[in-house]
Amino acid sequence: MIKEPRKPGFAFGKENFRILIAGVVIIIIGYLLMIGGGSDDPNQFHADEIFSTRRVTVAPITILVGFVIVLLGIMKKSKD
Repeated sequence: MIKEPRKPGFAFGKENFRILIAGVVIIIIGYLLMIGGGSDDPNQFHADEIFSTRRVTVAPITILVGFVIVLLGIMKKSKD
């Protein structure tokens, strides 16, 4: 029996790269949701801006979802 040599190529297919890119974009969106809330005056403290629901809850959940999507993109078996 003669085995056919494997063709060199990428480990991921097009669908894997699309899933990876989508996950990275979601991670970036999560970090963008987390920025801001600082004050120009160091003597002022705005707790409602710094500890807002968007920064403390929504942004970390968005980042975790992005990491899960990246993991799925890595683990998905390509059809090629």
